[in-house]
Amino acid sequence: MKHLSRKKAWIVSVNLGYGHERAAFGLADLAEGKIITANHYPGIPQQEKALWLRSQKLYETISRLQPLPLIGKALFGVMDHFQEIDPFYPRRDLRKPNLQLHEIQHLVERRGLGKHLIETLSKKDIPFISTFFLPAFSAEYHGYPGDIYIVICDADISRTWAPIDPKKSRIKYFAPNGRVVERLKLYGVPEERIFLTGFPLPKLLIDGPEATTLKQDLAARIRNLDPQNIFTQKYIATLQHELGAAFTKPGKTHPLTLTFSVGGAGAQRQLGLDLLQSLRKKILQKKIRLNLEAGTRKLIADQFIKSAKDLGLKSLLGSWINVHYYEDRPTYFKTFAKTLRTTDILWTKPSELSFYTGAGLPIIIAPPIGSQEKFNQVWLEMVNGGLRQEDPRYTDEWLFDWVNSGGLARFAWSGYIEAPTHGAYRIESILTGQEVPLSKLPLIV
Repeated sequence: MKHLSRKKAWIVSVNLGYGHERAAFGLADLAEGKIITANHYPGIPQQEKALWLRSQKLYETISRLQPLPLIGKALFGVMDHFQEIDPFYPRRDLRKPNLQLHEIQHLVERRGLGKHLIETLSKKDIPFISTFFLPAFSAEYHGYPGDIYIVICDADISRTWAPIDPKKSRIKYFAPNGRVVERLKLYGVPEERIFLTGFPLPKLLIDGPEATTLKQDLAARIRNLDPQNIFTQKYIATLQHELGAAFTKPGKTHPLTLTFSVGGAGAQRQLGLDLLQSLRKKILQKKIRLNLEAGTRKLIADQFIKSAKDLGLKSLLGSWINVHYYEDRPTYFKTFAKTLRTTDILWTKPSELSFYTGAGLPIIIAPPIGSQEKFNQVWLEMVNGGLRQEDPRYTDEWLFDWVNSGGLARFAWSGYIEAPTHGAYRIESILTGQEVPLSKLPLIV
């Protein structure tokens, strides 16, 4: 396997939900030192930290209230309106800045948000890669000497992601899909500053341009998701050609495994409790293993554990039911990625995790939260990498129908074939200027 010569960069993220930090994790091996969290790094001025903290708490509080029928939906609707993504069609000039962009510019120019960080990092002239727009805007305004890049974390974006005058800006973009490329053009970003790379999935899921690890895991996953060989028999020649020796090995490497992931704001905790109750008998019969990912929220993990005990599943905790909680975010992202290697089905809202279908993971789509997640859902369904959940109370019925029919195996395969997998490698190749033979190209979707 051909390896790129390393070129280090500042990898900058923000602690707002999980999406921006998850994208940064995919580029961790390029980081000069550790990944930098722009709103929570050593030495951040107290005034800046307070500005960031207010916006973070507001978002997470309203997100958790969103499932409530009246006040929750009303509050979230107001907040979502300010970051709403305009309809793409008809194609038109969308360069006019929105209100949120003017507010952000005020924070950067008048309040000095990000200035301390940029002055600190400017001592070393290496690429500056941010997974959120605000640090990149600050880098440009405060004269960062090196190249500035923004990694887009969703399948479509609002006007806020492009500067007020994109043509005069020198910020470059790594786009996860073709729609983001076209959207940036409508916002006035010159085409030469946009790179279609795909989302930077963790390299430990891929293993190089040949995707050796990904193919091994996908082969095992398809065996679990197609117990009647309905999908496999139909596409056996294609599977053997693409996956090679990995697909011809007999036997299972792990039990059928469902991983349910709670988002950064913790708004889906009830959904996890519902599916745990529905799958109780199947878990007792050892027909499915369930991972409940609570992220860094201990309260949610404790609720999952209590529910499992109340349902008489205490003896299966740590084996057929795994409740995962992490003390810090770096540990969470790394361990979660490892968990996905033996995951057959990923159940999540259509966040940045939608792009993980490119690793051959079929995704059960929980209800979206926010404008950008609705667009992620459209993209995920377009590449046939996932489908919307049925009633969680009857998961024990419809989920196993989907498995026994070979349907989820088809979604796993389609996600692998249609969605990009090598985003992290493409970004690295752009930074180094080297040509890399990649086994897959992202489609313009």
